[in-house]
Amino acid sequence: MTDLRDTPPSLDRDALDAEIAGLDALGFPATGHVSFLRRSWNSSWPKLAALGFAIGGWYLVVWSGWQKKFVLPWPHTVWSRLWQDVANGKIPDAFAITMHRAVVGYAIACALGLVIGVSFSRWRVLRVALGSFITGLQTMPSIAWFPLAILLFQKSEGAITFVVVLGATPSIANGVINGSDQVPPLLLRAGNVLGARGLQLYRTVTMPASLPSILGGLKQGWAFAWRSLMAGELLVIVPRVFSVGARLQNARDLSDVPDLQANMIVILAIGIFVDALFFGSAQRFIRRRWGLVDPAA
Repeated sequence: MTDLRDTPPSLDRDALDAEIAGLDALGFPATGHVSFLRRSWNSSWPKLAALGFAIGGWYLVVWSGWQKKFVLPWPHTVWSRLWQDVANGKIPDAFAITMHRAVVGYAIACALGLVIGVSFSRWRVLRVALGSFITGLQTMPSIAWFPLAILLFQKSEGAITFVVVLGATPSIANGVINGSDQVPPLLLRAGNVLGARGLQLYRTVTMPASLPSILGGLKQGWAFAWRSLMAGELLVIVPRVFSVGARLQNARDLSDVPDLQANMIVILAIGIFVDALFFGSAQRFIRRRWGLVDPAA
């Protein structure tokens, strides 16, 4: 290593910067720039392989004769029905109705969950009095709320929204609370030293440090909201409203197995799409921003 004691201070800094930069570079991969197509392929082929294995397994199960073809049809039969329902507009119309319900219910749950979570994090009395109640609501199956929802709102949109909100809100609130609990005390003391107090401290220190946990709560809340919505659409059939869940129930009543499985594929695809497009992208951004991704990995 160069002896820097006899060099001017400016040269000392330059040499130290160069050496530190060299040490930092050891943590980064030696590969060059990776093209967009290469990155897309690296992230896509595992999913395509998993899809291929799933379809291949489906074909093997049908081919084995475990169930009759009218109970468990071939994948290409279900795909043909799915494509037909997409082409004639039945599935797009049902998709629009279901997603409108999901967005409205989830938005209300997000607003309530964030307010409850922040309140419980800021005021310990609320946390001690009602913290276990929030966890109890989260563990309660959404299906158990529907008898009460139907009594309160009859078989209407209100009953479905009521259960979706109750299903998602506790998870979002707990995400905010748990995130606040995991903020290092050193950050809070640093914020106090810099003059942040009360809500300003929460907004500038606690909330940014809690973002990974809050996002986890939002993701879990969406999962609960989606499951509650599907249960609601199966139990609460609003007249002349053909949602994805209503189509699923109608296919079961008519013993139309290809249509039933086609709608199940739509439900699964929506869940995967929302997770990959919104929550997956947000998680990758936050992990990079918070230094939780190893550059050499």
